[in-house]
Amino acid sequence: MSMERLFEAVQKKGPVCVGLDTQVSFLPACMQKTDATDGEKIFEFNRRIIDAVHSDAGCFKLQIACYEALGLDGLRAYAKTLKYIHETGCVVISDVKRGDISSTASLYAKAHFSGDFETDLITVNAYMGEDAVSPYYPYFEQGKGVFVLVKTSNPSGKDFQDLSVGNETLYERMAEKVSQWGEAFIGKSGFSAVGAVTGLTYPEEFTRIRSRMPHTFLLIPGYGAQGGTGKDIANFFSDGVRGVVNSSRGLITAHKGKTEGEDFTDYVRQAVLGMKEDILKWL
Repeated sequence: MSMERLFEAVQKKGPVCVGLDTQVSFLPACMQKTDATDGEKIFEFNRRIIDAVHSDAGCFKLQIACYEALGLDGLRAYAKTLKYIHETGCVVISDVKRGDISSTASLYAKAHFSGDFETDLITVNAYMGEDAVSPYYPYFEQGKGVFVLVKTSNPSGKDFQDLSVGNETLYERMAEKVSQWGEAFIGKSGFSAVGAVTGLTYPEEFTRIRSRMPHTFLLIPGYGAQGGTGKDIANFFSDGVRGVVNSSRGLITAHKGKTEGEDFTDYVRQAVLGMKEDILKWL
């Protein structure tokens, strides 16, 4: 299954998830001056980055909003990028944050686990309960998986996630539920096809989450541009890497202020290697 493949890739290549949350403004000047459409430019930018870093990246993640904002042109770039990543043999996470009743969720599952937008793993908002997650379960047999939002990295996440529910917080209750939902889908790695999103901007809360999710692989946003560092994650990874750490802007805009030429991927690759070193040196 995809979570097993992701676990294996992280063990082999390190826990860096390269976020292709690409916007036209991120492209070097040499790529912005062509007659191609914005979507075509974005795909070419993505393709060059994938070629440069796929040997050192544990996986890639695409935020679909960056592509939806460009309409059909952007969605064509999204689909082509997914396909290209798969051709390299790498795992790809689609950050779509779907969350709806089961009948609608089943259509989201079909949309993102088959057809033009087929991906390996997606992010899911489970505020509506297990009904918003269970329609994805049948696709686990085909190797797919999900990451459910548990503790997000945005500042106002605490407005609801930190509310007290009995003797625990809402995010702790969510962590327990996500772990329970995933018990039927644990693979040979010891991790479930049901993963969780937990932000690196709140490292002190990792300990409380960790004890509640012994078989849950994590997608960890918040590194770099959002303030998280490799040292922040050291304690959580003290007995082995149990998640993948995402950075988007901090990696794919690493060339800004340094070059506007064809060598932009050199700076992106240096940033990926630097992030990898920063995380692994504390383990």
